[in-house]
Amino acid sequence: MEQINIHKAKTQLSRLISEGKEVVIARYGQPVAKLVPIKHLSQDRKPGTGKGKIRMTDTFFDPLPDFASHTIIEK
Repeated sequence: MEQINIHKAKTQLSRLISEGKEVVIARYGQPVAKLVPIKHLSQDRKPGTGKGKIRMTDTFFDPLPDFASHTIIEK
């Protein structure tokens, strides 16, 4: 893993990002930060893949017992 100083990291940030390597950024020779690439998902998410895996009961939208006494009644 390469270690570079803050000034070099600021002036070459675009290049460092495009290389996609881990880089330790140091101030006065002491490591203060690490630049790491984001790991991408192995495959794109597809809509609808969770269909049928979640089930809600009929009482899902009923008020919780703590709030039952605070219901607003319109006149």
